[in-house]
Amino acid sequence: MTAPATDLGTDDDARDRIRDAALALIGRHGYAGASVRAIAEAAGVSPALVLHHFGSKEGLRAACDAHILDALLGDDALAPGADVIGLARRWLAELPRTRPSFDYLARMITDGGPAGDRLFDAIVDRTAAMLAEGERSGAVRPSSDPRTTAVVVAAHGLVPLLLQRHIGRALGEDGLSASAVERLTLPTLELYTHGLYADGSMLEGARAALEPEGAA
Repeated sequence: MTAPATDLGTDDDARDRIRDAALALIGRHGYAGASVRAIAEAAGVSPALVLHHFGSKEGLRAACDAHILDALLGDDALAPGADVIGLARRWLAELPRTRPSFDYLARMITDGGPAGDRLFDAIVDRTAAMLAEGERSGAVRPSSDPRTTAVVVAAHGLVPLLLQRHIGRALGEDGLSASAVERLTLPTLELYTHGLYADGSMLEGARAALEPEGAA
């Protein structure tokens, strides 16, 4: 049963409660399906307080986006020696606490529209910065196309969120459970650390095929 609306508590507490309620409801019902009134009720505050803190529903969504980006790819991801894949996957180790944030991220990406586009672009930008720092520190190998590499890594990181039901089913698990995450961890790190192919013939063949005719 939802607690009666109250505006008691510190401003920071109220903001966090409102943001967390928005993450959960938008993740469950989509942006259009989560009204300011419903978010306020879930947070135990008045709709007026929601607007006081965030200005509008769009402002609340922007705050949710910023929270997601900081939690998934924050300053720790840019620290020298950061574990690129481990940082991108750390939320998965804390299910179900992080489930609302995952659901929000997946919903915003799959719903499309300008907000989802901005969120995906921001994830790619953060990933590019993380990979660049990893390359500078010697933890990540240089890429022939850093931007495209960032897109590939970001997309790969989102796949478990977008296909969690299918991935869990294929592994005999109930969705993206904690045991499914454990099973995904080592193969993912093996793939990123050692690669997939045993030699460079596929890479060299692709380079030759993509080389412009007449190039030296």
